[in-house]
Amino acid sequence: MAKILLIEDEASIRRVLNKILSEESKEYEVTEAEDGLEGMELVKNEDFDLILCDIKMPKMDGVEVLEAVKKVKPEIPVVMISGHGDLDTAVNTMKIGAFDYISKPPDLNRLLNTVRNALDRKELVVENTRLKKKVSKNYQMIGESDAIKHIKEMIEKVAHTDARVLITGPNGTGKELVAHWLHQKSDRSKGPMVEVNCAAIPSELIESELFGHVKGAFTSANKDRAGKFEAANKGTIFLDEIGDMSLSAQAKVLRALQENKISRVGSDKDIKVDVRVIAATNKDLKKEIEENNFREDLYHRLAVILIEVPPLKERKEDIPLLVDYFSDKIAQEQGTNKKHFTEEAIKVLKENEWRGNIRELRNVVERLIILGGNEITDEDVKLFGSRF
Repeated sequence: MAKILLIEDEASIRRVLNKILSEESKEYEVTEAEDGLEGMELVKNEDFDLILCDIKMPKMDGVEVLEAVKKVKPEIPVVMISGHGDLDTAVNTMKIGAFDYISKPPDLNRLLNTVRNALDRKELVVENTRLKKKVSKNYQMIGESDAIKHIKEMIEKVAHTDARVLITGPNGTGKELVAHWLHQKSDRSKGPMVEVNCAAIPSELIESELFGHVKGAFTSANKDRAGKFEAANKGTIFLDEIGDMSLSAQAKVLRALQENKISRVGSDKDIKVDVRVIAATNKDLKKEIEENNFREDLYHRLAVILIEVPPLKERKEDIPLLVDYFSDKIAQEQGTNKKHFTEEAIKVLKENEWRGNIRELRNVVERLIILGGNEITDEDVKLFGSRF
């Protein structure tokens, strides 16, 4: 049912408009306000799909109401109600953001058409907002712990620069989320973000994957091929698990960072690239340097900014928020109703050490949603939560 707020100081006009809307459709629920101040209190405390607002009112006029609505709930369409002498003002409110205006006394057909069109517009705005949220939903950073707040503050300071960032932390803590946040909040957000899992690519192929190759460079090189650095031009390249990269590839990455140039495997031709590099690792790179497994000069090139993502056991206060987020996300993915976790269930979850970190928590939540009852209890956690 569409909820319509009618803000009008003349009781006779309120009655007429309310009657028209109520008789037109049983799907309209009309709430009345006698002036702008009362109307704004309702806007702040309730959800409306449409506002019909008079222009000339005591205490707070319609223009002030429109400006206030656009600040607190800009998605709500506002239709202005104008007297004969208010037409110029009504037209000007369109520039501020009013959806439309209707004149007094209201024409039945114009009023109903305007209301229907405004409600249709509201649905489109809400749907577009939902889709935008869906696009970035996979990269939300959930948590209110001091550690997460510190990471978010670091991202806000660093994102708009081109400074290289090295993200460290155990597996499953969400290092890739930090990388995506850095890219999405950067001036390069309209450019590509190219991810490379250095641990998943065989050492003999990593150079070709990063820098490309020319035809004949090796046995299976049947044609020229661009690498990830070229693909990330004007954007960001995320080198995940960089501690697993071969020393030979490290040398080429170092050159790319120093000179903003790369060369494809089997070619001496330089190719200019404009790429921001973000790297991540679960290894202690300083220890790797001591053992001659990682280049110290590359480390210093990459670690201009260091962001450490803590294991879940060090931010257990975030577990309730994470459980709620995952249960909501999983319910949407599976097309089922969201399940509630009892306080006792959350308490048991917080007692686990979470060696697999957030990735393990997500898997456990999904298992509990599939196997548990309509409400997830501590007994469900102990029964289906594996290590509990």
